[in-house]
Formats: sequence, structure tokens, C-alpha cells
Amino acid sequence: MATAVPVERDAVARACPGPVREVRLPGLTLVRRAPEATGPAVGTAVASDLAAVGVGPALAAASTSSALTAAALAGTPYDLVVCAGIAGGFQPGAPVGSLVVADEITVADLGAQTPDGFLPVTELGFGTVSHRPPETLVRDLAAATGARTGTVLTVSTVTGTAERAAELRARHPRALAEAMEGFGVAEAAAAHGVPVLEVRAVSNPVGPRDRAAWRVGDALTALTAAFGKLAPVLESWNPHDQ
Repeated sequence: MATAVPVERDAVARACPGPVREVRLPGLTLVRRAPEATGPAVGTAVASDLAAVGVGPALAAASTSSALTAAALAGTPYDLVVCAGIAGGFQPGAPVGSLVVADEITVADLGAQTPDGFLPVTELGFGTVSHRPPETLVRDLAAATGARTGTVLTVSTVTGTAERAAELRARHPRALAEAMEGFGVAEAAAAHGVPVLEVRAVSNPVGPRDRAAWRVGDALTALTAAFGKLAPVLESWNPHDQ
């Protein structure tokens, strides 16, 4: 389970209390739960390892890759990587306090600005810009939590104007939320052949930055509640059925 910062990690952890221990890796500390605290179907591969992987796609990718590599070398590879946390929501599709499960994780600002507009890096002949989580898992998680499903955008610069929000929505009409780590986590997971999921609780509208209107505490509470409902779905999910 990868979050940007410890407060998000702790919000997820509150949904599945139990004994924990710290596992230190280069540049990263995992919070590892005993298998009996999470259920035999989850084991150490999904719910029992939580980490604050850092802010932004680059650090998130590096930290997630460190955890994935360590698990593979130990002979206990992960079955699923989950990126979780709070996010900005595109209005009116994802109001403050709502939950979003990504059916597509897309990097919004990797490419080139041209006189004719923005070109994604794929149109320059490089890389990828999107990853798709397992469809059945997205569907089941949305049903269990009442979450909205759609695209979650990853950006390196958080949107702060109405003009920028409108530009992103024009390029990505299915976008529901904007955050800073999902694509980095997804790139690391893809390099290891592991499926990825992104779950976000909306703390503020995407657009002009009005910190007085942010509801970070409410979003963290919603994140905890959501993972309490997600746990049984994750425990029963079999990646080999995909």
C-alpha cells in the first residue's frame, strides 16, 4: 500500500488495526502487519505492507520499486500494489468527501508544449501515459464503497487555476481526480508485472487554491472508512483470475 505522506498511510492503517513492525529498506520504511491481522488471502503481499513513498511521481516510483524489488528478492513478491491518499476532485463529478477508484491512471503533464497545444509523450514516440487497473477489482471495490470510477490524473504541478482545470478536463474528459503519485507507482508496478490500483478521497476541488475550503480531515476519515470496506474485497480477489 503506497501513500504519499505518513498521515495518509496512518489513515489507511486505522482501517485494519493489529500488530505491526517496521522493515527498513534503502530510502524507505515499510510498516508490516502480521499475516493474521489481515487474513490469509492477503498475506504480506497486499494489505500488510504500508509505506509513505513520498510526494510526486519520481520519488513514488523509486520508493515503490525499492519495495517491489526487496519483496521479489525475498521470495515473497507482491500480488497487487495500491496507491492511496487524498486528492483534488474535478467538479461536479467528484465532490469534496467523495471516493474515487481509478479505472485509468494517467500522467497529465508528461510530454511537450507546442504552439498547437500539449502533446503527450506517446505522440513524441516514447513511453506510455496510462495504466489500467484490473476491471473486475475496480468494479467490485466501487460496488463495496459507492465510489465513483474514472480517470485519476497524475501531475507534477498541482492545478491552481480555473483555466488549468478546464484545460485538463478538455484533454481528459473522464478525469475525476488529480494527485501526484499514481502514475509513478503504476510505472514501478508495471516494470515488475504487478497489477496496480489507485484509490483517492477528495479533499478539495481542482482549480483555484483556496486552502480555507479544503477538507483534509474529512477526506482522511473517508479514506479510513473506505479501506474498512475494501479489505474483504481485496482479501477475496484472486489475481490469477485476471
